[in-house]
Amino acid sequence: MSKAPHTDDGRPTAPADASPQPAEQGGASGKVQSLERAIILLQATADSAPDGDTASNLAARCGLNRATAWRLLSTLEQFGLVERSPVTNRYTVGFAVARMASVAGFDGLIRRAHGTLRRVSEQTGETADLAVVQQLGLTYVDEVSPPVVLAAKWLGRQVPLHATSTGKALLAWLPEEEAQSLLAGPLEAYTDTTVTDRTRLRAELEQTRERGYSVCVGEMERNLYGVSAPVLGSRGRPFAVVSIWGPQDRVPESRFATLGPLARAAADEIAKAAQAL
Repeated sequence: MSKAPHTDDGRPTAPADASPQPAEQGGASGKVQSLERAIILLQATADSAPDGDTASNLAARCGLNRATAWRLLSTLEQFGLVERSPVTNRYTVGFAVARMASVAGFDGLIRRAHGTLRRVSEQTGETADLAVVQQLGLTYVDEVSPPVVLAAKWLGRQVPLHATSTGKALLAWLPEEEAQSLLAGPLEAYTDTTVTDRTRLRAELEQTRERGYSVCVGEMERNLYGVSAPVLGSRGRPFAVVSIWGPQDRVPESRFATLGPLARAAADEIAKAAQAL
């Protein structure tokens, strides 16, 4: 199998057999074709995480001419939006994307999800939360509690992933290597029910995927029980998590079989609403 030609610094050169693309036209729609193609490529690169993919494969996935895809990826790389491994020539999302995401607001997602959280809270009589996936875990961004319930406030908080239903919902739907990278170091015990054995945790995550939601039995705070379900993107990757929780006397394990499917349905509803963002 012949190797693609490279420049002196190891970067792949544009395929010689690829014909140039016609000049783009904005047209009545006002779209800029090259920008649209670059965004599609960036999304495909993000979907290829954690290993990334080659320019040829990304081009095929996006229906682009290989030379066009290579030029766009080179430009994205120049601005730090993608990174190319000099060993494998695979592209992954660059640090600039993470930097922009860290300062981005979640107003649009919160606005579309809030009605769902409110309905779930009214239906169950418990607190409903939305947490968003960030580079190193999850951050709670919205919460609805029944008026008569005195609930802890989780907004803006990050929590240990192995000790909460929210965190376990994220871990269960991530690729194994990514999940393990988020669990570096010993698993701390917060209560006597916290799962600190990695083999046992792995088995629980597998069970979580099978039933469609995760559970927590007082694993971070002894009296707090709950269920969570992931909000999945188009390629099955979680970008947020919906939780329903409360004190043990109101959310005993006997309610999990009812609350879990409600969390799952709410997460699916939010995923569909997010597609319009």
